[in-house]
Amino acid sequence: RVQWCSSVAEFGEGAREEEAREVREGQQGERRRIMSLSKRTQSFQDLAKGSVSQPEQRYSGTGYTTPQDAVPISEERNKLLASLMSQYLSREPEAIQRQIVNHVEYTLARTRYNFDAHGAYQATAFSVRDRLLESWNDTQQYFTERDVKRVYYLSLEFLMGRYLQNALVNMGIKGNFEEALLGLGYKLEDICEVERDPGLGNGGLGRLAACFMDSLATGNYPGWGYGIRYKYGMFFQKVNEDGYQIEVPDYWLTHGNPWEVERLDVTYPVRFFGHVEWTDKGIRWTGGEVVRAVAYDSPIPGYDTYNTLNLRLWSAAPAHEFDLDSFSKGDFYGAIANKEASEKISSVLYPNDSTDAGKELRLKQQYFFVCATLQDAIRRFLKRDRPLLDLHTKVAIQLNDTHPTIAIVELMRIFMDEYGIGWTASWKTTQKVFSYTNHTVLPEALEKWSVPLMEKLLPRHMQIIYEINRRHLETIAAKYPGDGEKLQRMSIVEDGYPKMVRMAQLAVVGSHCVNGVAAIHSGLVQTRLFPDFVQEGYRFVNMTNGVTPRRWIQQANPSLSAIISRWIESDDWVVNLDLVRGIEQYVDNADLQREFVESKMENKKRLAKLIKEQFNEEVNCDALFDIQIKRIHEYKRQLLNILGVIARYNKLKSLSDEQLSKVVPRVHVFGGKAAAAYVQAKNIIRLINGVSSVVNKDSRTSKYLKVYFMPNYNVTLAEALIPANDISEHISTAGMEASGTSNMKFVMNGGLIIGTMDGANIEIREEVGDEQIFIFGLLTPEIDSARDAMKYGQYKVQDARLEEAIEQIHAGKFCGQDTAGPIVRALEPYNDYYLVSRDFTSYMEAQDRVDVAFQNKAEWTKRCIRAVARMGKFSSDRTIKEYAESIWNIEPTPFVPGSIAYKDTSFKK
Repeated sequence: RVQWCSSVAEFGEGAREEEAREVREGQQGERRRIMSLSKRTQSFQDLAKGSVSQPEQRYSGTGYTTPQDAVPISEERNKLLASLMSQYLSREPEAIQRQIVNHVEYTLARTRYNFDAHGAYQATAFSVRDRLLESWNDTQQYFTERDVKRVYYLSLEFLMGRYLQNALVNMGIKGNFEEALLGLGYKLEDICEVERDPGLGNGGLGRLAACFMDSLATGNYPGWGYGIRYKYGMFFQKVNEDGYQIEVPDYWLTHGNPWEVERLDVTYPVRFFGHVEWTDKGIRWTGGEVVRAVAYDSPIPGYDTYNTLNLRLWSAAPAHEFDLDSFSKGDFYGAIANKEASEKISSVLYPNDSTDAGKELRLKQQYFFVCATLQDAIRRFLKRDRPLLDLHTKVAIQLNDTHPTIAIVELMRIFMDEYGIGWTASWKTTQKVFSYTNHTVLPEALEKWSVPLMEKLLPRHMQIIYEINRRHLETIAAKYPGDGEKLQRMSIVEDGYPKMVRMAQLAVVGSHCVNGVAAIHSGLVQTRLFPDFVQEGYRFVNMTNGVTPRRWIQQANPSLSAIISRWIESDDWVVNLDLVRGIEQYVDNADLQREFVESKMENKKRLAKLIKEQFNEEVNCDALFDIQIKRIHEYKRQLLNILGVIARYNKLKSLSDEQLSKVVPRVHVFGGKAAAAYVQAKNIIRLINGVSSVVNKDSRTSKYLKVYFMPNYNVTLAEALIPANDISEHISTAGMEASGTSNMKFVMNGGLIIGTMDGANIEIREEVGDEQIFIFGLLTPEIDSARDAMKYGQYKVQDARLEEAIEQIHAGKFCGQDTAGPIVRALEPYNDYYLVSRDFTSYMEAQDRVDVAFQNKAEWTKRCIRAVARMGKFSSDRTIKEYAESIWNIEPTPFVPGSIAYKDTSFKK
């Protein structure tokens, strides 16, 4: 085996030998520098140095098998297991090489002759996962033995991004694997490019959940994430030759997922349909359709800590895999009908809900994953002999938006129907367990399910909802006799045809705390959405969102990361972002400015290379890079952005050659997916691509303006786009964006914002200062009156640039009438709900201020440095700490081995 490993290593030598030597020397110097700056924990330094000590018995459990319910074993067997599992895998490059090669041969069943890049990625991933599983088992068993309170974060999305680099960086072994792979003939950066982004989310909701998991692990908080393992993701976005979005399945699991562990031993039944029976033993929900939820676990490593948390995703499977009787009778489809019906539950994120079948599937998805999650949480809680009504003392459940809200009703059903607990006691504990994060004030985004659908799919739950609502309204009616309007506003069940269940109201009533995600948003949640509930004393708080600096600075922008560490003489900022403030004292230093400019240029060239690969076009990296990447929605106003681009293009066309030579050249980049059923959002994508086609082909002006729509926006693409920004656009209609997190990422990476006073823009402005942000547009208190004025003709927008752009769209210059018609109609005064035309003039004035500021390169660089330095508040570490202390009531629980011993220490190259 050693000989084979050596043969593979020789395969990569020769032409690469000198390069490998130079890279290793550079890496060794960089590691020495970083370790001299770092103040990591002693135990983490032990791992980094590979120190060897006497073996101690390591914990070994996944949280599923514990000393309380483990199978009794003999003392001899216990000693043997302790000896075999007491050591960690070696971190020496030579040992890593052997482990990678072992996975190539034994896990992938390959030989050295078909050891290609994909095989190298898979073997490397398995080798990294092996190390994750060691700390993962230790962490979970430690939590179990300490009997700590855990938070369970329920989210329909987890937009994780690629795992490999994140795991290596957080574990502190990136350099070790780089050296090992170079010896085998591969560069780590090339291996990382093989990995597919997991198709587990779409936008900010899922990315926030991923950042929170990283911060929970880094902060040593006991927590798990729960969601759905979507087989085909949301969709893979393509753009056809006519500029239209095309949705195709995202086959991200085609080659498997080396980061997950299939838990066939962790499976729970989930029932749909059926009927409710009243028996001598109580109420019983029976009949209908039963599917199985099968667990898939992915370890989530913290940074500078042993703690590794778990993301458990559920996959749907049939209760009975195969109907042999039907197959024998020739009904081959019927033999697998249950399998097909079950598996579609976890096939696609956000299935099209424009049909009744689509609505039913969405509700199925939501109940499916919360039902399995609650069974899992209760099973874990009852490992110790204690009353179920004490659940809230060890379990906190956070509802990430309204999608998991049916969990409140399911927990009530479990308490009453399965454990025979009375209503009052059940409800009291349920409220203590749950807390709810609201992410929107958009009425259409506040979920409602029709009562007929709920009665059909979840008949017992609809009965419980009616009873929750009855008791809730009785209390309100007693305090406000005769106030029917108040009862209607606060009712969980909305009158109409059909009646609808308001999931947001249910989440508020069934939780002990409700939070918004930015200061302005939390205020609107209280004043616009739920003022009656605030009046009744329900607890509402603000938890301003944040993002993890590990992925979004350290990994996405290594050159800027190195600058920060060098100038503040520490890399502790990675876990304490407030320390970045230390670079501001050097803002006038010419060396810092030069390094900052060089870093930005490096990132812009990386994006230019992507554009070249995608569109076969060159871009000027000295141009101002203006980027807007987020899901396509009318309230996010990509339409305002592209109208501004059209106006800029028209102005360029009118200038003389001498005047053109004085303008600021720009590269505008868009990215984001439109929901499959959201026609107007797809029209906006078509318009952007139409403008791109016209503008980029204009030989006279293309030197000064180019436009690109980058298809299939995901985390990996964001990691290339965000560090390259000079200016980013966060231009939603005031009062409509809950928070936004991309705005935080862009500023952390050395760009400035053009935006409205909406979401987290307001708090970013407070932190970075007025000079570091370009604000425009109406304010939230002005929105309603502005809509009325536009609708009833009391205000007329008079801007020749806008009128010309609309006329060009209407005339078909950029797109056909199937796209132009709906867009032009949406801009008519009585239809312009998102006030695109009303804010257009102010937006263009702000863009002019951007151009003027960008021309003074030295001052622009200073502004960007100040902005980076002042973004400490927006780390998700701060957000999680606030959740833990004020909502979840959980404490950091770091696992630190008393000693460390390594396997494979005798291996010699």
